[in-house]
Amino acid sequence: MSVQVVSAAAAAKVPEVELKDLSPSEAEPQLGLSTAAVSAMAPPAGGGDPEAPAPAAERPPAPGPGSGPAAALSPAAGKVPQASAMKRSDPHHQHQRHRDGGEALVSPDGTVTEAPRTVKKQIQFADQKQEFNKRPTKIGRRSLSRSISQSSTDSYSSAASYTDSSDDETSPRDKQQKNSKGSSDFCVKNIKQAEFGRREIEIAEQEMPALMALRKRAQGEKPLAGAKIVGCTHITAQTAVLMETLGALGAQCRWAACNIYSTLNEVAAALAESGFPVFAWKGESEDDFWWCIDRCVNVEGWQPNMILDDGGDLTHWIYKKYPNMFKKIKGIVEESVTGVHRLYQLSKAGKLCVPAMNVNDSVTKQKFDNLYCCRESILDGLKRTTDMMFGGKQVVVCGYGEVGKGCCAALKAMGSIVYVTEIDPICALQACMDGFRLVKLNEVIRQVDIVITCTGNKNVVTREHLDRMKNSCIVCNMGHSNTEIDVASLRTPELTWERVRSQVDHVIWPDGKRIVLLAEGRLLNLSCSTVPTFVLSITATTQALALIELYNAPEGRYKQDVYLLPKKMDEYVASLHLPTFDAHLTELTDEQAKYLGLNKNGPFKPNYYRY
Repeated sequence: MSVQVVSAAAAAKVPEVELKDLSPSEAEPQLGLSTAAVSAMAPPAGGGDPEAPAPAAERPPAPGPGSGPAAALSPAAGKVPQASAMKRSDPHHQHQRHRDGGEALVSPDGTVTEAPRTVKKQIQFADQKQEFNKRPTKIGRRSLSRSISQSSTDSYSSAASYTDSSDDETSPRDKQQKNSKGSSDFCVKNIKQAEFGRREIEIAEQEMPALMALRKRAQGEKPLAGAKIVGCTHITAQTAVLMETLGALGAQCRWAACNIYSTLNEVAAALAESGFPVFAWKGESEDDFWWCIDRCVNVEGWQPNMILDDGGDLTHWIYKKYPNMFKKIKGIVEESVTGVHRLYQLSKAGKLCVPAMNVNDSVTKQKFDNLYCCRESILDGLKRTTDMMFGGKQVVVCGYGEVGKGCCAALKAMGSIVYVTEIDPICALQACMDGFRLVKLNEVIRQVDIVITCTGNKNVVTREHLDRMKNSCIVCNMGHSNTEIDVASLRTPELTWERVRSQVDHVIWPDGKRIVLLAEGRLLNLSCSTVPTFVLSITATTQALALIELYNAPEGRYKQDVYLLPKKMDEYVASLHLPTFDAHLTELTDEQAKYLGLNKNGPFKPNYYRY
């Protein structure tokens, strides 16, 4: 008897979004602290050690097929084992194939008799049959084999873990969905994925102690009561913890995604189920991207008074479409280097009409998120998309800022030969002192196996560079914007694009040479993998405190300019994360504090200190 097992997979569409050009930033003014921000940062009794973070919600997971931690996270739960058919040979008979296709038995005396026919049976399981009945009759533009390849790759990432294949060809904009409360003020891939998204959020809460502690401490005071925050960030489980913290502190939130590939559909569904107006799904088109932002901003009876942006697209859209809204907006909090550059452009041109806070250049963002997050996620993103081995590979990293430092350290530790390109002589000297060879890209472009950009600039890798790359060279970007690699120059008739798997394309030249382009030149780690939750807790806490400060600041404290967070706030964010490591800070004596000219409770470094 033989067992036949049928499988089906679906594919996702992969459009693109183009971002604006940038220019370098200038010096930033420092800021003070409002009463609400100081209250939220008030150290607990006992010498400054923050209290333990609040635990995640203690509720059992909802029952369902394959309940449990492993089943909740594994999209492959419920796979059916395959069996192979075996024929038992008879020592007294020889098998011969009959003319009509049946099988014959030949006895030792030469008599030929027809063997009993083996009936092939197909085994199906009840739950499997139901799943097969739901599958679409048409796979779409891609072939079945191609769809299977993409599905197997998507299963690496939770971004596609719980996507129903029957929904893949239908735009969320064309669906009518409601959450359990009857609200339809959202647009996500599939609201039915909310249960899985809630489990991911609960896992993230365990690794975000500072946000949970902030939620517990400031919840009674509601420092964001009356705040109407419109946000445009990556929509992940970590962002969900931030949004729910802002809600617990009294804010109303509306949210869109800042990247068309980084949204976790099940998390977006969980947020929508909880009552947050979320407009995002993985694989948006460019039109979808701006439509989602507009749905967050342009809503009857609701006008934002705070902006939380990552990349500057939300701020740009409001300036372009709804400039009058800035009359009621108290401030902008911006996380990325791309968005900060845009804010400085507006400030320089005299068009910045509200105060803005530069979170990207805060110590807790630069020295932790940019460095440690990228040090771990660069390997994760490359491994998930290419399955490559790093030992002995030649890699060029363009840019040796904090992101570049993290990437280089990780690749060097894995045995790669790493080159660095840099325009800043100070960063260049750091690269040399760290043991990396400083080169121009043209000098090594023919020999390297991997090219990684992390500069925040545009056209770092041009068509000329791409033409000279070796066969099978991997090209990717670790910066926020998609401008660093000149991907537009590859969309020409003589070049062939071949989708290998989700977020992985072969671009093939007429002579057969091909390069491997990841995420179409967009942010590699959040597009193709995930990022460490704990380090994002540091950034998210900084964002929350910046929102509290700007919202509660008295009128006139901040002018229409771009401000940096004070050291005191950075130090407080860091102190909230120390209990995770069972770390114990040394305290200054009165004599020591007087000798150094410091307050015993900080700040411990001047604003110009570089860490």
